[in-house]
Amino acid sequence: MSKIGKKPVSIPSGVTVTVTDSGFTVTGPKGELHQDFVHNISIEVNESEAVVVATKQPNAKQTRMNLGLIRSLLNNMVEGVTNGFTKRLKLVGTGYRVAQRGQGLTLTVGFSHPVEVDAVEGITFGVEGNDTIIVSGIDKHMVGQVAANIRKVRPPEPYKGKGIRYEDEEVRRKQGKTLAKAA
Repeated sequence: MSKIGKKPVSIPSGVTVTVTDSGFTVTGPKGELHQDFVHNISIEVNESEAVVVATKQPNAKQTRMNLGLIRSLLNNMVEGVTNGFTKRLKLVGTGYRVAQRGQGLTLTVGFSHPVEVDAVEGITFGVEGNDTIIVSGIDKHMVGQVAANIRKVRPPEPYKGKGIRYEDEEVRRKQGKTLAKAA
């Protein structure tokens, strides 16, 4: 059995987990999320916790992997509808800045034109100063994907470190060229 899959997921008050034949839905104060089941997996819900169980072939390798996957997805969904998720991005470089444009963003990151980032349903953008982007939402996967798409506009380069990076990301710097010593 999966070590992660065996652990029960605690369900805080105000959050409901509804199990159907095709999947499960988690509803909380921040919203509602739905996930389809994978083969041979189901969820048993008690008052304050949910347990992921294997219905058939509990010792099959794929079933053990799916058990941990569904448990992690359920835990992330409960966390998302309770607290939500955020990713912070930092723009590093001379003249690099961000501005809020309605629900979307306008990035000025060294190209000949500003880059427009459109709003995504379920994701909210925030701007601190003119060099920090805050991506937040209830779906952990969507928050991470939108943040990765924004970072992909201008990833940090290794020589000067300019670009868009996660706030806690450390960019490995290269030395660059040096002059040859005259003999």
